Amino acid sequence: MSSVVVVGGTSGIGREFARARVERGDEVVLTGRDAGRADAVAKEIGARGLALDLSRPREIAAALADVEQVDHLVLAGVSRDENRVTAYDIDAALHLVTLKLVGYTEVVHTLRPRLHDTSAIVLFGGQAKERPYPGATTVATVNAGVTGLVRTLAVELAPIRVNAVHPGVVGDSPYWRDKPAEVLAGLRARTPAGQLATMADVVDAVDFLLRNRSVNAIDLNIDGGWLLG
Repeated sequence: MSSVVVVGGTSGIGREFARARVERGDEVVLTGRDAGRADAVAKEIGARGLALDLSRPREIAAALADVEQVDHLVLAGVSRDENRVTAYDIDAALHLVTLKLVGYTEVVHTLRPRLHDTSAIVLFGGQAKERPYPGATTVATVNAGVTGLVRTLAVELAPIRVNAVHPGVVGDSPYWRDKPAEVLAGLRARTPAGQLATMADVVDAVDFLLRNRSVNAIDLNIDGGWLLG
């Protein structure tokens, strides 16, 4: 049995990962911005819920004060953002940069004394860093920053392993599943594997990164080869 912390575990892939680990028999703590939602989701899947807002990093240490030993840490908290340099929203940019880069780092800093030599960490990035689109000014920059963060954490925290997962289009995720059928069909047609990634695929990838003792400081794309399209 492992002790697992999932930051951003109240919805989407974070929730699916937390549920999978509970079903395996692990002790899981999941976090979300809203205390009531975190508690409700945790009770539903058999975990423990905590309120934690990655965009308010000075409050993270207090939020995690009673978390004990951590075997596996998953930083899955994300925020959808559309920002263009021609119409730049500074507040939105600061929110996302703080959430993913400062917030992720502060969680690791806070939990460092509760990690051990065989602990493992997975951060969530995204493929906008490789294939940016109009409106991805901040998203692409931040996800590229996740790559740098993974590498420096792997050096600083050694022998603790640190990796990142970069999902592509996840067809059954809350964000994508209600998109028009023709949009999904077009994306599927441009994916060499002939199918879009699923939340189960991403959960399996995160589990692999946490479990395999020789995988360290890598960026793992989960996209069926979509970047080649």
